[in-house]
Amino acid sequence: MSNFALIGTAGYIAPRHLKAIRDTGNRLVAAVDPHDSVGVLDSYFPDARSFVEIERFDRLLEKLRRSGDEKQIDYLTVCSPNYLHDAHVRLGLRVRANVICEKPLVINPWNLDQLAELEEEFGRRVYTVLQLRQHPSLIALKQKLEAEPHRTRKDVCLTYITSRGRWYRVSWKGSEQKSGGIAMNIGVHFFDLLIWLFGQPTKNTVHLAAVDKMAGALELEWATVHWYLSLDADDLPPEQQEAGNVTFRSITVDGEELEFSTGFTDLHTKVYEETLAGRGFGIEDVRPSIELVHNIRHCDVTAPQPGEAHPLLTG
Repeated sequence: MSNFALIGTAGYIAPRHLKAIRDTGNRLVAAVDPHDSVGVLDSYFPDARSFVEIERFDRLLEKLRRSGDEKQIDYLTVCSPNYLHDAHVRLGLRVRANVICEKPLVINPWNLDQLAELEEEFGRRVYTVLQLRQHPSLIALKQKLEAEPHRTRKDVCLTYITSRGRWYRVSWKGSEQKSGGIAMNIGVHFFDLLIWLFGQPTKNTVHLAAVDKMAGALELEWATVHWYLSLDADDLPPEQQEAGNVTFRSITVDGEELEFSTGFTDLHTKVYEETLAGRGFGIEDVRPSIELVHNIRHCDVTAPQPGEAHPLLTG
């Protein structure tokens, strides 16, 4: 049994991490969040110490580190706002804990080099959550692609629409500086998926860049990708709107729809299982997608060439 601590207890994603810690047979010792609405702990670890000041939390972790192997924190889980990930990962390494950080690991790619240096200095590892790599349908697709006797380039269309209300813009998620914008906040794990499936990017163009939606095209080693990300409920397909759905995920490969709308419930637990078994996703795994999204965020917007635009831009 490993000892865990967690930063970001009151956030949206925290329950998935709490469930993963519990379901892998481990113990949450302490948690911190500046907001005190953290009753979710009662469902998982009611005996965990809870803090609203990061300084007191840090002091406890340092005290436990000095108390010996049985009490010190083995893993720090980071699910705080994106712009704080880098600092909180550093905190975990300083108290000699391995770190499991929610996506994105960092917003700016140069911070990865500094974290890699700190891994070496403190003798601990930094892992991140690339849960789509654990989805059974996507694993099957990767195996199918790699089994082709003569691999050919694919035409891929990625659409991800996850509607958000007015609150989004006034939260940290609506701040480009704090979240990295929607390409980072909702798109980075999809860009990681595309690179994982189809190889490294060789060309990147952006055709739309708004606060609530982005679109563009990618050339990867084994695919041409048309992508569209949106927080706008009006972009949902009519049948999804009629059914009352607020999220739509779609990937087509050479016109064939890949079904992966379900199967997300326990992906964080699977990531934890793999990480604890020594097969977690580290800094170098996440580097290509962080670099790609950084390039997308700083790319000039251009008009799409014929056949280059995502269908939602032409419909």
